[in-house]
Amino acid sequence: MIEIERKFLVTSNQYKTQAFNKTRIIQGFLNTHKDRTVRVRLKGDTGYLTVKGPSSINGLSRFEWEKEILKEEAEALLKLCEPGIIDKTRFEVKHGEHTFEIDEFYEDNEGLVLAELELESENEIFEKPIWLGEEVTGNIKYYNSLLSKHPYKTW
Repeated sequence: MIEIERKFLVTSNQYKTQAFNKTRIIQGFLNTHKDRTVRVRLKGDTGYLTVKGPSSINGLSRFEWEKEILKEEAEALLKLCEPGIIDKTRFEVKHGEHTFEIDEFYEDNEGLVLAELELESENEIFEKPIWLGEEVTGNIKYYNSLLSKHPYKTW
């Protein structure tokens, strides 16, 4: 239940031609306390409830628990969320031995494109695609919970 993840800015939309999957995601936060966040997500026609703990000092790992819920449950819970719903499309791209998840944001976060990569260990080696830019792992302003309160367009 520990998630190890690195996050990067994306420098071009070249990833779109390499994507093997594309899904619209709507998500909100029931709680955005610094020690825990509770997220509601509608990913396509499936809902999810996720609890995340605080990040490690280097920002690479954190506790994550996720449960699939019904679409109707997710829709109802989204109405209870704190202000600042996140709307994005996720593209999945296989590169080398790994799968990158690239999120293209809309509305108040329009123009922001982030790539995430889940790893088995903090020191795991991976191939970097040409469109992968600056690493922003651990920079909390790129956390979705912060983007919901302080959107990209306001920076």
